[in-house]
Amino acid sequence: MKMIGLIGGMSWESSAEYYRILNEGVRDRLGPTASARCLLWSFNFAEIEDLQHKGDWQGLTTRMVDAARRLEAGGADVLLICTNTMHRMAADVQAAVGVPLLHIADPTAERIKAAGLKKVGLLGTAFTMEHAFYKGRLTDQHGLNVVVPDDDDRAIVHRIIYEELVAGKILPASRDAYRAVIARLVESGAEAVILGCTEIMLLVRPEDSQVPIFDTTALHAAAAIDMALAG
Repeated sequence: MKMIGLIGGMSWESSAEYYRILNEGVRDRLGPTASARCLLWSFNFAEIEDLQHKGDWQGLTTRMVDAARRLEAGGADVLLICTNTMHRMAADVQAAVGVPLLHIADPTAERIKAAGLKKVGLLGTAFTMEHAFYKGRLTDQHGLNVVVPDDDDRAIVHRIIYEELVAGKILPASRDAYRAVIARLVESGAEAVILGCTEIMLLVRPEDSQVPIFDTTALHAAAAIDMALAG
């Protein structure tokens, strides 16, 4: 079994889900006492959030590259960035190490295409919804048509992530707000919705959407299991 290196703590709420999914998945595949071989580098998310909102992406890239190199030095055979937003510097991280980085958008897009879907709504932080690094990969490399919420809805989605979900707060009113945002994406033609922030899966369930939802956290972790057990 290959060693999975996790760049996490962004936030730890979703990193804990990665750890659970990885271990449950390996147990299901290999037997009741089996668990995943993994290393976790966990950031203090308060520092990361501050740099994100200051727009210091170079400072964030430096930290991410350092974490990746430390995991590689510790024996990781494959790396995961356990957050969608920080895939903004995925290319820089991959260039800095000699082991593969499993991009979170790729297993998600592959599952969407396998379902025969083309037009997808994207929920995530404002950075993920508005910047090209994520939408561009889905469009350019996978041929998907990506729609995002309007300005007001993006602000709602972003606020709930940073004020509630990263702190482990799961509020019924926020679930209702997300349901309404999803409904408006469906009205815009979305055939499915990507939960493009690793914390959203803590709040949104399949029954909250009129169309299929694709949880990047679960799909990313499942793809990592496949890589770890391949060969």
